Parts: sequence; structure tokens; C-alpha cells
Amino acid sequence: MIIRELNGTTPQFGQDCFLAENATVIGDVIMGDNCSIWYNAVVRGDVHYIRMGDKVNVQDGAVIHGTYKKSPTNIGNNVSIAHNAIVHGCTVKDNVLIGMGAIVMDDAVVESNSIIAAGAVITRGTHVEPGSIYAGVPAKKVKDISQEHISGEIQRIADSYIKYASWYKEE
Repeated sequence: MIIRELNGTTPQFGQDCFLAENATVIGDVIMGDNCSIWYNAVVRGDVHYIRMGDKVNVQDGAVIHGTYKKSPTNIGNNVSIAHNAIVHGCTVKDNVLIGMGAIVMDDAVVESNSIIAAGAVITRGTHVEPGSIYAGVPAKKVKDISQEHISGEIQRIADSYIKYASWYKEE
């Protein structure tokens, strides 16, 4: 893994975090407890800060970044950022699933209890309503999310990644 200080700032990690051997975390990054950064994922806090709450998983090949002096990235608690997703200079609140290959652009706000579908593109400045599912390019609201999806998908995936990370810590 690459954990690199940059411009006098070193990434900070909460308790019980897992970083895969080839994960990269650079600069002004602070993450909470029980987070995981998976294979080939990049969390690059070089041009602006990145803040992550507890129980955030950044899956294989995902990229988290910001825009120089303009758009930091803030990620809440219980967030799953799926394989090859890009989360860039935006705010993602609590209990959110960002699907595989999805892109969330600068100054977008993804409210709590939401799902961004696989392959969706949340364009700059979009405000994703709480409790909704957004899909498409550009992404639009397709429906309200059910409590079943919140517990059956968002919560299940976040909890599963804590379990998966524990397998690697045991070795």
C-alpha cells in the first residue's frame, strides 16, 4: 500500500481500518473507524481535503479526489463506493451506495439513504434527494427508495465489507 505524506500532511486513519496492499492514500485524508480501501483504489487528498466517516468502503479501482482549492470531498458514515466508481469534489451523506462505475462530480450533494445506480453520472452541482435512487447519464431520479433497500442493500453492503476486511486482517 502507498500511504504518502504530501505538503506536510499525512493521511489519518480511524480504528480497525483495512488498506489493501496496492491501495493508495495520499495527503489530506482523514477517515473514521472501520473503513476499507480495496485493491487499486486511490484516495488522493493532494489538491483538496478528503474526509470520510465511519464504515466507508472504497472498493477495487475506485477513485476519490477533489478540485484544486475549489471542491473538497466529504463522505459520511456507512457509505459504499463500489468498484471503479469516481467520487470527485462532492458531498456524500450517510447511508449511501455509489454503484459500480458511477461518477459523482464536483459540488454535487448526495443526500442520505440514497443509491446511485451502476454507471450513473451525477453531473456537477446535482442535488440528489434523500431516500431516492438515481440512474442514467446524466443521472435522474428514477424512484424513491424503500426501507427494504436501505437495510437490504445499503446497510448489508457496508456491513459485508467490514466482514470481508476482517478476513484479510486475520492473515
